[in-house]
Amino acid sequence: MWSDVRSVIDIAIVSFIIYRILVLLVGTRAIQLMKGVLILMGLSALASLLRMRLLSYFIGNALLALSFAIPIVFQPELRKMLEELGKGQFYLLKRHMSDDEAEVRVKQIAGALNYLKAHKIGALLVFQKEVGLGDYYNTAIHLNSSITQELIISIFWKDNPLHDGAVILDKYRLIAGGCYLPLADAPEISRWYGTRHRAALGITEVSDALVFIVSEERGDVSLAAKGRLSKNLKDFQVEGILRNYFAGEQVVSGWKARLKTLGSLFWVTRKESDQTGGLVK
Repeated sequence: MWSDVRSVIDIAIVSFIIYRILVLLVGTRAIQLMKGVLILMGLSALASLLRMRLLSYFIGNALLALSFAIPIVFQPELRKMLEELGKGQFYLLKRHMSDDEAEVRVKQIAGALNYLKAHKIGALLVFQKEVGLGDYYNTAIHLNSSITQELIISIFWKDNPLHDGAVILDKYRLIAGGCYLPLADAPEISRWYGTRHRAALGITEVSDALVFIVSEERGDVSLAAKGRLSKNLKDFQVEGILRNYFAGEQVVSGWKARLKTLGSLFWVTRKESDQTGGLVK
């Protein structure tokens, strides 16, 4: 009897540890690597089942090489995970953002964008999603502050030392300012695009981030997503996209919803809002 109870406790503890590791990896590049590793492991099992010796040998050596490469390539993500463990953040449930809390953030950011475009102040706001952007904000000026209209405007004010770079935000905080992003250099990109628009396209080509661009020449707001650009967004479109970002993908506390979310980490690609104004190259 005791051995059965001990086995159940053992399995529960190991399952909880694996679950928390997966949750901590969300928002980093490592989650993409785990998808590839799982696919390789599945192919390896299939090859062994079908007695494909050459394929099994090839995949086995690839996994062995990855076991040495992963700690080196993903050192920042592993360090972040260990830091969170050290801070006692190994809890089960994430905080749920209420609709009111999401609406406050939408109004603050939309208000800042309206002010910036009305005064033709150039700006670049990057909203982090599942793919972490630590490579770009770790070398920038860390702010870790509340998301407010006044702070966003002051960062991009022409006399502010941070105004030339981008700001990176997530759902709960303004992470950093003065961030420098990779530029898109595809030859088909129109000469219409300036450095800000190329930077916005560049970061969306290597991540799933959403980027709002305010043009200081034209005084309009554009959106970059998935390597595509939507120009001259209306106010209601901006608010709709922001509302979808903050409130459209909630993390809920019910265990059934948590299991569904955990499964979607690997196999579900979430759809963007239809209110992007028609994305074009």
